[in-house]
Amino acid sequence: MASVLDRTKAALDGFERQEIEINGINTVVYSAGSGEPLVYLHGSGTFAGFGFARHWVKTHRVILPYHPGFGESADDARIESINDHVLHYLDLFDALGLDQINLVGSSLGGWIASEIAIVQPARIARLVLVSPGGLVIKDVPSTDLFTVPPKDVSVYLVADPAVLAPFMPEGHDLDFMTLRYRETISSARLVWERPGNPKLDQWLHRISAPTLLLWGEGDRIKPFAQAETWLKLLPNAQLETMAGVGHLPLDEQPVAAAGIVSNFLNESPAAAKPAARITKKAS
Repeated sequence: MASVLDRTKAALDGFERQEIEINGINTVVYSAGSGEPLVYLHGSGTFAGFGFARHWVKTHRVILPYHPGFGESADDARIESINDHVLHYLDLFDALGLDQINLVGSSLGGWIASEIAIVQPARIARLVLVSPGGLVIKDVPSTDLFTVPPKDVSVYLVADPAVLAPFMPEGHDLDFMTLRYRETISSARLVWERPGNPKLDQWLHRISAPTLLLWGEGDRIKPFAQAETWLKLLPNAQLETMAGVGHLPLDEQPVAAAGIVSNFLNESPAAAKPAARITKKAS
């Protein structure tokens, strides 16, 4: 019987696998397709894979790196803050020769992506933040997953727990357990004491790229009401919402969610002017 990680890797068939040493960290990157580069930064769990990314290969060179301490990349205790991840990725982009990119980040990856776009705004052609973390919004607090009983985690992540069933182990799956342990430790190192950046709202104005916010209306981790704060702080943003979806739009409705991202990335520059600050609802 195939393990969960076997099924995860199967979704990357056709992608080229690279191992690149970045400042002493063996970093695994998958890529496929051609065209403008699209870098996707994953959230705090990688077990559901990247099946949705196949949709983007039709129009872009899709680049899927694993964060240090996650997935197939090496652990490194020196990576203990979001800023460490930002600098790691800037080194990785340099190593890959990526002068300008389309950057897509989900949840934890959305936080990292927003901080990258603040530090190097000219490097980002377009930015997509999917249920992003990072902002500290006292009126609409995030849910700390470390306080959620393990048996209830799936109902916080997705609107329909059946979506994650194919990515859950059947019986004793040591590889899956090891992966989840590593990624939980790596996540805790980042957010246990700093679940957000209290100064992020101060610097989002530096993001000049057209930005898409993609949010599930049923998100129980980053409540949908947080989107309004992001919209107010980003100078050139628009919001797409998805009904019947929780915290993981790309996993819950991969074709629809990846299609929304593609439409945004492929629209003409004129359609992404600041006047495009709108809110749309995906059907």
